[in-house]
Amino acid sequence: MRSKVTLVLLFLNVALFAFIFFFERDFRIERASLEARRRVLGAEASDIRSLVVSGPAPFSSYSLERRGDSWFITKPVEWPANANAVGRIINELQFMEHVTSFSTRDLDKNGQKLSDYGLDQPKLTVRFTSGDAAAGSAGARTTVLRIGDATKVGSRLYLLSPDSERIHVVDRSLADSLAVPFDQLRSDTIFSIPVFEARSVNLQTAAPTGVRVRLHRDGNRWSFDTPVIARADKKQTELTINELNSLRVKSFVLQNGPAAAPSAAPAMRVTLEGNNRQQTLLLGGPSGAADTYYAQLEDKSAVFTVEIPATLMNTLRYASDELRDRHVMDFDPGSVTSVALSAPNQPELALQRLEPAAGSHDAGWQIIRRGAVAQGPQTMPADSAAVQRLLSQLETLTALKFQSDAPTAADLENWGFNKPEREVALTLTGGPSSQETLQIGLPTQRENVAYARIAGSSSVYAVEPDILSETSASPLAWRERLLYSLPSSARITSMSLSNAADNSVIYAHKLSDGETWDAAFAAEAAPRKEALATLLSEVRSLRAARFVEDGFPDKVFAAGEVRTWRYRLDVTVSLPGGAGGAQENTIKLWFAERTGGSEQLAGSKEFGAVFAVEQPLLDALWTLTKP
Repeated sequence: MRSKVTLVLLFLNVALFAFIFFFERDFRIERASLEARRRVLGAEASDIRSLVVSGPAPFSSYSLERRGDSWFITKPVEWPANANAVGRIINELQFMEHVTSFSTRDLDKNGQKLSDYGLDQPKLTVRFTSGDAAAGSAGARTTVLRIGDATKVGSRLYLLSPDSERIHVVDRSLADSLAVPFDQLRSDTIFSIPVFEARSVNLQTAAPTGVRVRLHRDGNRWSFDTPVIARADKKQTELTINELNSLRVKSFVLQNGPAAAPSAAPAMRVTLEGNNRQQTLLLGGPSGAADTYYAQLEDKSAVFTVEIPATLMNTLRYASDELRDRHVMDFDPGSVTSVALSAPNQPELALQRLEPAAGSHDAGWQIIRRGAVAQGPQTMPADSAAVQRLLSQLETLTALKFQSDAPTAADLENWGFNKPEREVALTLTGGPSSQETLQIGLPTQRENVAYARIAGSSSVYAVEPDILSETSASPLAWRERLLYSLPSSARITSMSLSNAADNSVIYAHKLSDGETWDAAFAAEAAPRKEALATLLSEVRSLRAARFVEDGFPDKVFAAGEVRTWRYRLDVTVSLPGGAGGAQENTIKLWFAERTGGSEQLAGSKEFGAVFAVEQPLLDALWTLTKP
């Protein structure tokens, strides 16, 4: 029983496979044959290399030619073609099908002629050449199609076959694709070298200036080769290349063009170089419309107009300034290992980056002061935030004006470079040979600028004069602002603020066992209570707004006069100790009279400094001492 079922199933499978093999194959062959019969063109349209369209109407005739993978118009002008428009024409030719067709031999029998279908003088004639794939040779086959009148019914046309044996009735989509306006047939792009491919930019203006500017890409940077060797602004250069690539042909000058083509005497040449190719735009005079100029491409005879925005034209005309990098210095702040600052009649000051400990990101900076030979250099902590601000100022220092790239000796002397007001030498990772030195000359009151240059370079820049105050050679400008910070375990046990002249007490309190400062301040009025709390907080971690002088003088110069110290603050600090018990230390701070809304000087013998206090401490002292 099972054997019979198996045999039946086997027979059915054989029958099914036989049906598929014989009948389905014949169906596919018949379908392919039918499709081939409906196609007007065969293998001759598979590899079209050139195409000529002729028509009696004005501007209806043109020629196309394929070069590599791109199509070009060869008539009426030499110009790249619109890939989409040409692709539509090629597709129409390759996949054109007729609705019906009939033999030309039957025309006489029916009393008809080619003229009845508009094929004696066709509306359009299409001639194309293609590789002779059928013959397997390298020769070319020429095919001619003639398009006649429209049919009386439906949107169809009469078309004469290449061998003139048959008349096909086809859709008018072919004629529509062939009759595309010239402005749509041509490509409207001028430059086609994108930013990522661009390797150089060349600009040259006509006489009498005749300035030639050349920039080249070096890795991720752009640099000038002419008229001066200098860095170019990467962002502005690449923006300009993008703007050049966005230029479009406005119209072609086919008749009544300019008296002389731009190639005869170009007002400007703009060249982009890419990977093994370059494109050059020749600009002539204005065409009459705003910001519109006559132009040509160097390797093409076609004259066209192009609209160039005024900002782009200004950049092209003054590229040596507009595309130049305005940053005076070129360095990475993270690679700076030391900074040397020098000024006339002052010893050189060095700021040195400390080596970070294992697992630490940054160990900070220190000041190195050159003392007497016998003493050797002296070091002290530097304010890392101030040093980082200096590096940021130097990194972003920009030229207000490129003063000169070829200054004379007299110019350098007039601008103060014989004895610069400031020299800032940066030592970068790599040792002393990796050094860049900024020299700053004299500031000018009339132009409100200072002159700067890089040592060894001939270029002089006009910069903001504030850079002189930002590059002070005084150790006070870079000293660590934090004078001290008490550990969390330290306890302030007493605090006394008094008049320095007669020791009269303004506020004084000593904590008893178990007492807190919150309890001690509770009896005070609200303003004084808040001021005392601020004073307590500030003396636990004392910072200077700025340093005025080293040491501790008996009198201090403030607000244009010499003043005595006005107030004294005594703070007793208890530090937990070992077997010997707690250790006590007294901090003494002296304060001058307040001399401004944000100016009050303080001094410390212990820390050997006179400094301006920060605003919270200044406000607290004012609340406690005001009349």
